[in-house]
Amino acid sequence: MIPADNLQNMGSETAFAVLARANQLAAEGRDIINLGIGQPDFRTPDHIVEAAVKALRDGHHGYTPAPGMMPLREAVAADILKHRGVEVSPEQVMVVPGGKMTMFFAILMFGQPGHEILYPNPGFPIYESMIRYTGATAVPIELHEDRLFSFSADEVLSKLSDRTRLVIINSPGNPTGGVIDDDELDRLVAGLEDFPETAVLSDEIYCRLVFDNRAHRSLLGYESIRDRLILLDGWSKTYAMTGWRAGYGVWPRSLLDDIDKMIVNANSCTNAATQMACIAALTGPQDSVETMRQAFEERRGVIIDLLNAIPGFHCVMPGGAFYAFPNIAGTGRNSWELGQALLEECGVATVHGTSFGAMGEGFLRLSYAASMDNIRESARRMGDYLS
Repeated sequence: MIPADNLQNMGSETAFAVLARANQLAAEGRDIINLGIGQPDFRTPDHIVEAAVKALRDGHHGYTPAPGMMPLREAVAADILKHRGVEVSPEQVMVVPGGKMTMFFAILMFGQPGHEILYPNPGFPIYESMIRYTGATAVPIELHEDRLFSFSADEVLSKLSDRTRLVIINSPGNPTGGVIDDDELDRLVAGLEDFPETAVLSDEIYCRLVFDNRAHRSLLGYESIRDRLILLDGWSKTYAMTGWRAGYGVWPRSLLDDIDKMIVNANSCTNAATQMACIAALTGPQDSVETMRQAFEERRGVIIDLLNAIPGFHCVMPGGAFYAFPNIAGTGRNSWELGQALLEECGVATVHGTSFGAMGEGFLRLSYAASMDNIRESARRMGDYLS
């Protein structure tokens, strides 16, 4: 068998490989603390689970419209108005099985040989993987540690050209937890006016997990790019629903026919019971969201203090999500080497920074979606090892 050549350009997501190795070691009897996988350690709220169970019992077993049930799309539009202050039509909401599908479709739509796509680096690995798969040139947007992993809008704008078809922004970000400065977003959007054919994908999957009483700034709020902005969001992080595979995109009207065709060709629709659960998530009690956000904010303070006490580590304070991204250059180890050693010798699973792009060298990603006891014990093990 001879697969297509471009398949060799596709990467993967190392967090799942780390999870598999951590599970293997645990099955062998090792005491493993997993700070590698990026998912909330909370249960999906009961009223959401019950909505899915009821949907199955009521006979929601068949296909739905490809873009999603209209009541769910209406609920998404209402939620966007509530939390982002922007009115969108339910017709622009495309429900898909997980947040990855929106980035997958957007990159496929705009990527081909001769085109360029800008993406954050260090950033979610699927951005670069999919860009390279399409044959487009992947142009990194550097996220600066001394800016708390924000970017310089001037640097980003200097990379734009008549070959740029898409710019990907992720705030709050994975793997850094960084939140892009409002002033830099303003400058970026103003500069994009000189590139009217360049689309923007704004990955806001962590938008409800922002700390320090800071309000989330959505790119959807910028009128000047509304007609070429694709918003990515979903239920995985906000409602602890990673395994449900539920996400959505808000698409410009000019692309609705194209994205509808892509959904029909790829996955037909998102499963019906999950969609009913998503309606319950958006329209039901929201106290679980704030409870989880507060817990992550508390854990953030603890883990950053502990990491900064480890020999050779330095970690800035992340503004959102549930990741710490410590600089480990002071240990004298590269990211892959230290990540492997911490797992195999200390029983602490992390993800090495180069999993998120070349600019992640010298860093590790740790998820603090873990208990306080595990956070403290993992820091103790790492500190003892590096001492």
